[in-house]
Amino acid sequence: MAPSLLRAVTVAVCGASFLESVSAGISPGFNYGSDKVRGVNLGGWLVLEPWITPSLFDNTGNSAIIDEYTFGQYQDKATATTVLTNHWNTWITESDFQQIAAAGLNHVRIPIGYWAFDVSGGEPFIQGQLPYLQKAISWAQTYGLKVIVDLHGAPGSQNGFDNSGQKMSYPEWQSTQSNIDRTNAIIKTLASMFADQTNVVPIIAPLNEPAGYDGDTILSVTRQYWYDSYGNIRYPYGSSTESNTVVLIHDAFQDLSYWNGFMTSGFDGVAMDTHIYQMFSDADVALSYDGHISAACQEGSSLSSFDLWIIVGEWTPAPTDCATYLNGKFFLVSVSSVKVSFLTGRGVGARYDGTYSGETPVGSCSGKSGSASSFSSSYKTFLRQYWEAQVITYEKGEGWIQWTWKAENADDWSYQAGLANGWIPQDPTDLLYPSICG
Repeated sequence: MAPSLLRAVTVAVCGASFLESVSAGISPGFNYGSDKVRGVNLGGWLVLEPWITPSLFDNTGNSAIIDEYTFGQYQDKATATTVLTNHWNTWITESDFQQIAAAGLNHVRIPIGYWAFDVSGGEPFIQGQLPYLQKAISWAQTYGLKVIVDLHGAPGSQNGFDNSGQKMSYPEWQSTQSNIDRTNAIIKTLASMFADQTNVVPIIAPLNEPAGYDGDTILSVTRQYWYDSYGNIRYPYGSSTESNTVVLIHDAFQDLSYWNGFMTSGFDGVAMDTHIYQMFSDADVALSYDGHISAACQEGSSLSSFDLWIIVGEWTPAPTDCATYLNGKFFLVSVSSVKVSFLTGRGVGARYDGTYSGETPVGSCSGKSGSASSFSSSYKTFLRQYWEAQVITYEKGEGWIQWTWKAENADDWSYQAGLANGWIPQDPTDLLYPSICG
């Protein structure tokens, strides 16, 4: 066993330590590996994202408020608290869980930020999210849904995206041991909270989207953090007793081949989260409708052959980057040029219509995002075909969790809007185009 692996699976027990042997397996509250994960993300609820709820940001009247960090930093705390509390109470309610279950889904992924647990670094975040997470667990139990609790933002930001809570030109999470220690402590807290509730919370995802594309400085820290998280999540009792909680690690934007053999021998209850989008590069956004469908279908072989359970934890039927403020979230291509421009506001335009960095437009964003009332029948037909191609493909792995359940003004991204407008079926197994990847 390699020294790094030896270190990684050494778990503190009553002041001593022991080396975990290969166990007989775990029994989480879902039959991963046989039953398919079909779910939806509750984006924009306990972690703000400007493109999901643009009104919360526009209503501040302050263009410097670009993420949840500045939402608390640049306005009166009482005002921010009132607005956030109202948002938490209304954006997702028990009715949403009822609708999600009625739509034939079995999982919800709930992003939450580190600041719900810890603002000891003096961060200006408004706290109060945890009671809503607990409500969500209760609602999920009522309606037979499984919850993936996902730490979406870490101290210092693990990717510099606004979805980490704080936009910045380069992530700082990996730069100090204090950031790592605070994150590990939060994972221990989550693991302890849900260790005996795996019938409802079978999975904890210890960190969303660390910026592995920035190189080994981040990747090396991320690899060790995955090992540490395994110990923290699988051994939450302060003893050698294992939990039944699955550890869902993220691919850090690396090709799946990078992770071949990682946390396989000597580990159990580990799953990989990969996010598949087709609009955050010039080549992807320029694809024809048939090109989008073909590209989705081609993902199947890498998913079916991967050596851990693999869930496509974020994806969308939206084929463009036209949603307002969307490109405040990602900068996966041409990173060096975007690092300067993405800090200037909540959004940097769209590649699709050429308003992003002055690029050559593919076409007009009119009728491609916003309200479904503006979508043509042919566009809705494509959305249905593309949705089905992705569902069919992602079920070659363990399944999928669409981003996201609802959005104020981006129906192309909204599962709820897709159900209401016909490009998502009321039963996710009711396919009109079952041979679309044939």
